[in-house]
Amino acid sequence: MYFGVLAVGADVTGGFLAMNYIQASKSKINLIFKDFHADFLKRAEDDVHFVCEDGIAIQNLVRDAEETGERQNLSVQIVATVPKISDEPVAKFILTLSIKKKSK
Repeated sequence: MYFGVLAVGADVTGGFLAMNYIQASKSKINLIFKDFHADFLKRAEDDVHFVCEDGIAIQNLVRDAEETGERQNLSVQIVATVPKISDEPVAKFILTLSIKKKSK
């Protein structure tokens, strides 16, 4: 379950960030993750914090999908840390966000 819980944390972090921009766009845009890469570096022995700093790139991706109507892809990086123990990552993830504006 350890592997699965960290993977879900990364998925939710990237997905919620993208959904914020999609909802703000007022367009109907489909979101999927095209692929998933994970590096598990250390045991997470306390509460895990997931951080994605690709917000501006995701916002631009949503805008491009909205304007072109074409599928847009972006690899986003998510870092998991356990702040009570260390600032060093316990896991790193790269997920390719794939979005497309729904056809009318």
